[in-house]
Amino acid sequence: MYLRATIVLLISTLWIGFAPAFPAAAETAYPITALDDFGRQITIKRPFQRIISLYGAHTENLFAIGCADQVVGVSPNEAFPPEATRKPVFSYHDDLEKFLAAKPDLVLIRPMIDRGYGRLIAGLEKAGITVVSLQPTTPDELRQYWMLLGWLSGKQREAEALTTHFFGQVERFRKAAADIPNRKRVYFEAIHDRMKTFSPNSMPIFLLETVGGINVAPDAEVVRESQIAYYGKERILAKADQIDVFLAQSGVMNAASVDTIRNEPGFHVLAAVKAGQIHLVDEMLVSRPGPRLLIGMLTIGRILYPERFGTFQLPTWEVPH
Repeated sequence: MYLRATIVLLISTLWIGFAPAFPAAAETAYPITALDDFGRQITIKRPFQRIISLYGAHTENLFAIGCADQVVGVSPNEAFPPEATRKPVFSYHDDLEKFLAAKPDLVLIRPMIDRGYGRLIAGLEKAGITVVSLQPTTPDELRQYWMLLGWLSGKQREAEALTTHFFGQVERFRKAAADIPNRKRVYFEAIHDRMKTFSPNSMPIFLLETVGGINVAPDAEVVRESQIAYYGKERILAKADQIDVFLAQSGVMNAASVDTIRNEPGFHVLAAVKAGQIHLVDEMLVSRPGPRLLIGMLTIGRILYPERFGTFQLPTWEVPH
């Protein structure tokens, strides 16, 4: 990831820092120039109307701000919302001609596609198609990401509403967790096979800490500016008595089961294993940037503190009309 944390917009002739100084939607007109997460400078002359999304998170967020009709193509692994699965499917393995035939004006990707499929990206750009590479991994970046999606799609008001909704619910969680005594100490597994956890500033750790959990691996080393961080079995075992709960994301990135974790050689000494406190949570709810992170937050809250979050309810998000 490159300039994700310092997304900058050029509005008219002024460079303005994206997050705190970003003007309200009604205050600023196009064109806008922005830097994406691969360092690419893009100019938004007007809202894009034919968008191909090659990352499920982009698709989910576009639908969340009311862009269903503007999305003309999605990635092969779409699952949410269900309507997205009915869109034409595109892959970065497809040839350029398939993309050109769909006549997109914007293709949304993430940096790993930039790094691995430069030939396709170059072909799209040569054909005059705007390519934007984004992948937020922290709460601040998520806020910036939603606002930029709003400008790309012309759904600024809806993006602002989603941002307000999401962070308003985050504050509800914080208040609910504020006076929790004897907080649970948690090891949050990202990838079992390589004994990786999440980086201290990542979205999953943000969810954990917001509901009152304590991350036992704040010293984890980040892997290539991602959410994933090295940790290793030796350091996990060194903290055996400190791990009250062993939490693991579950999905394509981490196929480990509760039994896999319980039977991992050496893990019998972990306090969480002894107490039967091994829990899995859907990776789509904790790692994928989008409004469903609130469901992930609630899931973790109910695992750690069922007496506090068992009856906690989330309002349904609806796109403003």
